[in-house]
Amino acid sequence: MSSSTPLDLSHHLSSEAKARIANPMKSIWKLIQQRPDVVMLANGASMADTPSGDPHPSLYPLRKVEFELASTTHGDPVRTWTSLGPAAPSVLLSSSTSSPSALPLNLALQYTNGAGRPEAQRAATTLTQFYHAPPDHVTTLTLGNFDGVTKCFRLLGESGDSLLADEFAFRAITNAAAPQGVRWVPVSMDEGGMVPERLEAILDGWEERMGRKPHVLYTVPCGQNPTGTTLNIERRRSIYAIAQRHDLIIIEDDPYYFLQYPPDRITPHPLVPSFLSLDTDGRVIRLDSLSKVLAPGLRLGWLTSSSAFHAHLIALTDSSTQHPHGLGQAFLAELLSPSGWGLAGFDRWVDSLRGEYRRRRDFFMHEFERRVAVPTGVLASACAPEAGMFVWIRVCIERHPRYLGNLDVQGEATGRARTNGAQLMEELFLRCLDSGLVIVPASVFALSRDPERLERDDSAVPIEDRSNFLRATFAGTEETMCRGLEILGEVIGNFFGG
Repeated sequence: MSSSTPLDLSHHLSSEAKARIANPMKSIWKLIQQRPDVVMLANGASMADTPSGDPHPSLYPLRKVEFELASTTHGDPVRTWTSLGPAAPSVLLSSSTSSPSALPLNLALQYTNGAGRPEAQRAATTLTQFYHAPPDHVTTLTLGNFDGVTKCFRLLGESGDSLLADEFAFRAITNAAAPQGVRWVPVSMDEGGMVPERLEAILDGWEERMGRKPHVLYTVPCGQNPTGTTLNIERRRSIYAIAQRHDLIIIEDDPYYFLQYPPDRITPHPLVPSFLSLDTDGRVIRLDSLSKVLAPGLRLGWLTSSSAFHAHLIALTDSSTQHPHGLGQAFLAELLSPSGWGLAGFDRWVDSLRGEYRRRRDFFMHEFERRVAVPTGVLASACAPEAGMFVWIRVCIERHPRYLGNLDVQGEATGRARTNGAQLMEELFLRCLDSGLVIVPASVFALSRDPERLERDDSAVPIEDRSNFLRATFAGTEETMCRGLEILGEVIGNFFGG
């Protein structure tokens, strides 16, 4: 079912979200925004300042902040910026209390409500509209994706709920829902990411004894961490159709969206359409971040959702973290302003950044073939990811001389590991570490099935027996990649030798 306007999806809200009372002081702030001529006796500020007890702007010991960043007027701004160093052309952005600014500093440093300053919120909305053009959605600023995702879990997750996720996931995120009493249902993946047929099989086969049917799907559709997989448009459409049939909310966590590397370098529209761009029902909550395209320490991102969810997210923010920091909001507003990069400049930067990461990815894959795959007799293999910054390396653990299969004939019924592959992979990881190489084993990311809550699937191989992977990154320097892959090749060769 689809519609031109969002559906009423309020039944997905958690008890916590429904019980939360809006911060009354923030409600007054919203009214003030409509009356810029009011006289303020609510606090020490003046005009349209917030009634939250903040000091008067004249007492702020800051008058001006400046940001010097790369110029995007050149054809390849990332290459120009990195190759020329201090001589690279730059642009100076400023937020001031006295001169014209996209977001004046005296406003940026005040309290605001959970959505963020309107100027910064509009900047994030501009990016969202340009890249995704959702029909009826609202942006909410966040302290980066982690902040946004965990708020979504609180917005939607109930104690005893089972939520859906990729079977290999960034565990810091999924673990964040555990204190709420949320349990995860892993969905099988292949080289193309989440398998829609397995998602639908889980939902079709759900029984009352398993508890409430899953109503939330959390996924990282581009350059998925850790597998590096990217859902193609056909899978996205299939998953969205499944979400409509089974009434799922999709949490689209997409920090690597701008780092996509289509096979055809001259593709005019290289970015795969997002779930948000496909959303007609208001059932997608999307998270974007500046961490992977500008700097992680900015701790600034934005969440895009239906207006109904937006209101509850603001209420949660106003009663928890409060709005994102003012300096970051000023930076975002100035960055997207006519005196900054603007939308066109931002697009040139991320396009150039894609080229740089593609070059590093190709270098990594070439060195992997030369230093690991060929010398070891293809005891390890990897495919070039279509997005992100991670390579999922498959170790042919079944070829190890100490590999044992069919350890437990009851494994099919219990979901327990049937091989000693997990133990061998742990040993390989420790050997890498002893040799001076840090590389992350798949076991760190694996979401195990719960045999007490899930219908048994005798054809499924336990994830412990499918965790013969290592996650590596090509985000570092060429020197780091060469040395790391050299160590990896040596360790794997020695490990399989006895």
